[in-house]
Amino acid sequence: MKLFRHAPLATVALALMAAPFVALQPAGATPTGLTGATGATGASTTAERSTSVPVMPLRFMAASSPSPQVTTRFNAGTPNSSVVVKNPKTGAIESYGDSAITYNVPSSTLNDLGKALYLENCASCHGVNANGVPAGGTSGSYPNLVGLGAATVDFWVASGRMPAADPRAVQAERRTPRLTDAQAVAIAAWVNSLDPSYPAIPSVNIAGANVSDGQALFALNCAACHTIEGDGDALAASTFAPSLRNIPGYQVAEAIRTGPGNMPRFTGNLSDAQVRDIVAYVTSEIQHPRNVGGLGLGGLGPVAEGFVGLLLGVGLLALVGYWVGERDE
Repeated sequence: MKLFRHAPLATVALALMAAPFVALQPAGATPTGLTGATGATGASTTAERSTSVPVMPLRFMAASSPSPQVTTRFNAGTPNSSVVVKNPKTGAIESYGDSAITYNVPSSTLNDLGKALYLENCASCHGVNANGVPAGGTSGSYPNLVGLGAATVDFWVASGRMPAADPRAVQAERRTPRLTDAQAVAIAAWVNSLDPSYPAIPSVNIAGANVSDGQALFALNCAACHTIEGDGDALAASTFAPSLRNIPGYQVAEAIRTGPGNMPRFTGNLSDAQVRDIVAYVTSEIQHPRNVGGLGLGGLGPVAEGFVGLLLGVGLLALVGYWVGERDE
């Protein structure tokens, strides 16, 4: 009978141990995480940068094998979505998504600007054809950008990781972006025009998000690397999971859908609604925590916070006791 008293603790332990493996579910797997939980809804604002960039038709190209960005799951980051907007003349897809996330393909009118910016800032490593072969270099020297999708290129440039401060570094760190958001979209437009692919650049509407579900999904899929506080942590081979404290909502969605660096690509195992819930949780509770229990101490975690509490609490009690003892004499 004593065993059953600890059943809830065992369930939690099993869930925590399973989190890294759940995060690596292949595309097309069953939905990951908890659904149907009640909780506060997200703010009515949109966690995006404002943009009026027009979109261009996305033309499908034949491939010998299925693209890793394609999923058969409905509303999961590819044109298999509730809403698909097509060019009235060509019938090509211009944008897709649902009420949670809309994915837009950058306009072809940005291609000339994007190519010029690319040649100036990116070609020295990735090559003039964006295939990872620099001038006089060998194939595979740097990542091939062709066929990655506009969201991938936009994430790396808009987050300041590219152009890289040190091309030979094990992992590119987030820095103040050298290029503006509009310039990042232009580069993404030109690179994507070489071999149009998915995902397109997301725009997240967190108005109807469920922050409670987002917290559960974050704990199950993200906390194993980024920590439950979202502060990031060290990984293997001198790599690390970055902090989520200062990341815009659309970049959170781009990272989830594209899988930068060591991060797995969540295409097919998280729906757009679930991604929206995670974005709402990250941009509200993690980036703007409500410390209802008192001083948050920067969200250092229970061990560090407990140490500080004991140090100050016991120290203060000792001083009070010393003062009281002095008065009794």
